[in-house]
Amino acid sequence: MGLETQVQNPFIVTRMDEVINWGRKYSMWPLPFGTACCAIEFMGVVSGRFDISRFGAELVRFSPRQADLLLVMGTVCQKQAPVLKQIYDQMPNPKWVLSMGACASSGGFYDNYSVVQGIDELIPVDVYVAGCPPRPENVLGAVMKIMEKIDRERVAEWR
Repeated sequence: MGLETQVQNPFIVTRMDEVINWGRKYSMWPLPFGTACCAIEFMGVVSGRFDISRFGAELVRFSPRQADLLLVMGTVCQKQAPVLKQIYDQMPNPKWVLSMGACASSGGFYDNYSVVQGIDELIPVDVYVAGCPPRPENVLGAVMKIMEKIDRERVAEWR
């Protein structure tokens, strides 16, 4: 009846890095750190029209210990800088950072003493998203860039 066929080779051969990266790539847990208008734009990214969940980043977390993708959105003041650094340090490895918008990436038009002129002065940034505020398509493109970066990583490099 067609059920009598036998499998000749019941093994799948792959590398451990590829299996783990596949799982990490399609199950990112983002942590939004929103301080200004870019955080409002992020609501469009998680809505049904743009749907970030199709990239595996549906479960937005609000605990750094449960997140692996930090989305920094908006202006970061000097008083917020230690908080952002502490949140980044609490995230488990491997972790990725997305800097969303002109203010998070370069301070925006706030060129003064009270604003951090780019979060890369505090924490390492993996992908920058341009715009003021960036469009949801740009944010989804940045998430896809992080997915490509995850594909190239090796488990031994996480520490």
